[in-house]
Amino acid sequence: MRRVSLLGATGSIGDSALDVIARHPDRYAVEALAAHRNVAKLAALCRRFRPPVAALLDLDAARALEREIAGDGLPTRVLAGPAGLVEAATSAGADTVLAAIVGAAGLEPTLAAARAGKRLLIANKEALVIGGDVFMRAARDGGATLLPIDSEHNAIFQCLPPGYGRDPSRAGIRRLILTASGGPFRQRAVADLANVTPDEACAHPNWRMGRKISVDSATMMNKGLEVIEAHWLFGAPASAIDVLIHPQSVVHSLVEYDDGSVLAQLGHPDMRTPIAQALAWPERIESGVGRLDLASLAALSFETPDTVRFPCLKLAYDALAAGGAATVVLNAANEVAVAAFLAGRAPYPSIHSTCAETLSRLPSRTAGTLAEALAADAEARRAACAILDLPADAAGVPLAA
Repeated sequence: MRRVSLLGATGSIGDSALDVIARHPDRYAVEALAAHRNVAKLAALCRRFRPPVAALLDLDAARALEREIAGDGLPTRVLAGPAGLVEAATSAGADTVLAAIVGAAGLEPTLAAARAGKRLLIANKEALVIGGDVFMRAARDGGATLLPIDSEHNAIFQCLPPGYGRDPSRAGIRRLILTASGGPFRQRAVADLANVTPDEACAHPNWRMGRKISVDSATMMNKGLEVIEAHWLFGAPASAIDVLIHPQSVVHSLVEYDDGSVLAQLGHPDMRTPIAQALAWPERIESGVGRLDLASLAALSFETPDTVRFPCLKLAYDALAAGGAATVVLNAANEVAVAAFLAGRAPYPSIHSTCAETLSRLPSRTAGTLAEALAADAEARRAACAILDLPADAAGVPLAA
């Protein structure tokens, strides 16, 4: 019986993870549930799964959760704030941690889980985009097992040879190919993008996701962050990581080998598949996802991303090439700009322009420690707020429920 701490329990990945877990009560139990501030949903989940621990990042929300479940006779202890999330991630009762808190708020608990040597199912991009080398060293030193559950990175993981050691050349790998749907604006006139609304940007054609990651998909910043993440997870240089637009979202990623072979992982666009694969690895379990009927697919098409339409993708490659804290700065500026766009405070094109200007304004700096990375993150948020003419308190707007 594996006991799972779920960071990001009230988000879309949390929904999918709990659906898979509930299908296998003989294999999995919930040790901890953690989220940003969604009291009502977390209370309902506590009543259903009866975890020993629940944690909310927002202090007022944590107090409200305590009051909400006080008379329910649950075994659940409520924790609050960043320290509460870290405690949930490192609970001695959990051997498995699923890290799916969106944004920089997920960095510290994910890093703590790696240091504690957990079996770590990672969906939080920021742990790698911000933490990078710090995170990978922590996982190595702590003896953690890293299992990616982003659909693209999980697909690559499934296509790698057994015992892969983060060295593509030694494994005969020529390149990693991440696929992207192209989002809701793949065929929208570029001139019209200045007027798109948050609801339009969040209307993903294939995937059901939270609003922040949906906007990142529309701009393809999400794919740019995945390139950075793939660099750290798989040890591949940027020159060996490509992106292809694949509108059908059936082929989730590919690995090309030196002998000309290309291995791909296919499946429905449903997060329960990669979550089930990682939860059970190296075994396989039923996920609740229907069979893929290849005969019914009219075609599978691929195209090269247009960097005029998707300038954020190029920005991510540039930040990875720049090294140091550039990827930290990019991520922080993007979080601020996306929050401003979703709140109606900034137009859609300002997401890219804010990120680009923040990168140009801030001097190159190192991010070899967590403290350095967090300092760069804070500085970038202040700069992005200034560029967007936002109040300083907008720099830390949480981006998930």
